[in-house]
Amino acid sequence: MSKIEWTEKTWNPVTGCREVSPGCQFCYARTMHNRLRAMGQAKYGEPFHTVRFHPAALEEPLRRRKPTTWFVNSMSDLFHPALDFWDIAAVFGVMAACPQHTFQVLTKRADIMRAWFHWIAGADGCPPLVNCNGAALCLEVATHPDGDGGPLHTRYCADPDGPWPLPNVWVGVSAENQATADERVPQLLQVPAAVRFVSAEPLLGPLELAHYMPQYCCNGDSCACRGGTTQPPPFVDWVIAGCESGPKARPAEADWFRSIRDQCVAAGVPFFLKQMMVDGRLVKIPKLDGKAWAEMPR
Repeated sequence: MSKIEWTEKTWNPVTGCREVSPGCQFCYARTMHNRLRAMGQAKYGEPFHTVRFHPAALEEPLRRRKPTTWFVNSMSDLFHPALDFWDIAAVFGVMAACPQHTFQVLTKRADIMRAWFHWIAGADGCPPLVNCNGAALCLEVATHPDGDGGPLHTRYCADPDGPWPLPNVWVGVSAENQATADERVPQLLQVPAAVRFVSAEPLLGPLELAHYMPQYCCNGDSCACRGGTTQPPPFVDWVIAGCESGPKARPAEADWFRSIRDQCVAAGVPFFLKQMMVDGRLVKIPKLDGKAWAEMPR
């Protein structure tokens, strides 16, 4: 089971990544990858900056019947540019085939995420959603050679009348400061998802997210949304926040977390304060103004 407080297990069909923003400076995944590599674990045998897709790891959630919350790619980024869109589709195919589980997908590459959702909808003329003899809607990956050099087909099928977006998949972006939030959150709001969330960890500065939250669309029980429509636009459904950890951790002020908490409370958005420095020591699920904040989306 994972030690990450807001999930239960991690699932890593991809390994390796590259730094893209200030939050990556002291990346825990890089540190862990190098440690596992030194221990001789084959899956992490290449340098961290080498991104690899591992088809053999796809079936891990299929083997677990107990409903579980999975953090997808804690050691990488599902929307890394080194990955083929079919690789990403295979991961979503497994998630479609495991409706008993909840999957949390978090990325720093919101532009590629948006492009993938555009592609999966078939807007580019090559829809990867195919019909399996009229019985099921499938996601098929055929990009990896087998031992004889031919294509290796991996197909996972879901109910052809099932919902899209997948109701068991939460999609989020990391935002360590205002610049990254304003770059990534608008793109998050353009993709279909059952739950959209923001992870402000490590938080490196004050963060204003209120204009991405629902109170800017609705007033009480009535809805008067932007553009004069009665249909509210997409908004952030959940916010995670936490300070940086480790010997070189950059400081985060309590008022930064307090501000995000207040924005979430005002909007009715669940807030999860993962960790914070209290009296010089790192505290998991700390109390902020006398209360521990570990809220989850319904």
